[in-house]
Amino acid sequence: VTRVFVLIKVNGSSMSPTYEAGEGIFLRQTDDIEPGDIIGFYYGGNVFLKRVIGTSGDQIDIDQKGNVYVNDELLDEPYLTKKSLGKCELEFPYKVPKGMYFVLGDNRAVSLDSRIKSIGCVQSEQIVGKAVIRVWPLTRVEIMH
Repeated sequence: VTRVFVLIKVNGSSMSPTYEAGEGIFLRQTDDIEPGDIIGFYYGGNVFLKRVIGTSGDQIDIDQKGNVYVNDELLDEPYLTKKSLGKCELEFPYKVPKGMYFVLGDNRAVSLDSRIKSIGCVQSEQIVGKAVIRVWPLTRVEIMH
């Protein structure tokens, strides 16, 4: 088994407070992607870092207060500091297409993610890897679950 790690630098605040701008994150290439994982994926020549909320066939619903429901169950999101519908171009409920991933940033008010039609759901081919280790700054080094 070949394990390849990719180091990326976090840009912007879309994953705050989980990841802050300037932090270094190692992504591990893997096909084992599950809801809750944070993935890096290619979009528009850049690598975006977002959290997987739903996979193939899942029904996603987000209400005006920013509560997220997956298959009619309220998603527990302890990593959020504030819920927000943010910029959203989708009509809910939304069904995740086969072989794709619905992703959201942790800072919903500013994140550009699957709620934006031009980005949409992420295909397996776009995925660089899953966040596994924060390596910078040294005061925040952490192995992810």
